[in-house]
Amino acid sequence: MPQTSLPDKWGAVTIVGVGLIGGSVGKALCQRQLAERVIGVGRQQEELELAQQQGVIHEWTCSLAQGVSRADLVVVCVPVDQIAPCISEAAKHMPLGSLITDVGSTKRNIISALEGKLPRHVEYVPGHPLAGSEKSGARHAQADLFHQRRVILTPTAQNTPRGLARARAFWTALGAEVLEMSAEEHDRMAAAISHLPHVLAASLVLATPAQWLVFAASGFRDTTRVAAGDAQLWAAILQANCDAVQQSLHEWERELLRFRRLLETGDGRGLREWLAQAQQVRHALGSGNPSDRT
Repeated sequence: MPQTSLPDKWGAVTIVGVGLIGGSVGKALCQRQLAERVIGVGRQQEELELAQQQGVIHEWTCSLAQGVSRADLVVVCVPVDQIAPCISEAAKHMPLGSLITDVGSTKRNIISALEGKLPRHVEYVPGHPLAGSEKSGARHAQADLFHQRRVILTPTAQNTPRGLARARAFWTALGAEVLEMSAEEHDRMAAAISHLPHVLAASLVLATPAQWLVFAASGFRDTTRVAAGDAQLWAAILQANCDAVQQSLHEWERELLRFRRLLETGDGRGLREWLAQAQQVRHALGSGNPSDRT
């Protein structure tokens, strides 16, 4: 049975989708001994067996119902367009008092799809760790992926103080700083700092003549690194957060138009001020972590 107080150690934690993020959750749980059992659920037996061999999970199954049937906590790490159906189905088979969270980088669409559809004995706390990589698969899992990273929780009207506290305790135990904001604000933020940058990186790669790419040095490679991310996963993210991405795109287009006008009018002073403003903002951001991804 799920524990009635905030656990120092969870009983069974089930990870649905044992890729980079899910695998890193599992690896952190195993290495920090935060759960008695870590159960992986997925579709590809070979990947699950590899995850088990690498110490990412203790056991695995391809049956969602079986995998969540004794879980204190379920962490859903599938692509954003699959999260709501996965949570809906998993909740039918979860024990009384169990908790479910996710890692999706969009929140409004998931919350809306699940509104009023979950059984009362299960609580869903929407989450999003601001960490990751353009790499994929449990083979790239890192136990310290969430260390000193931020995790955003976007509480719903159905969340209880206890449910939020349990979700916060879980991510904190993995080394993360946990913050809360509305789903609407989260999606606007994610569009600006993650989703639009991915679009810009992809467009820069596609706009550059192929014969010149052989000359690309660190500046181009660093700027376009995220374009190497999984195309299917990112297409789902961009579609799910369409409105917020379009708003960020409009704002970027206005800034690009400002630059174009400075260039066309030969306004050297304005151009230097524009670049200096960007430089100042970027310096304030700091060096960050090369493995960050939202």
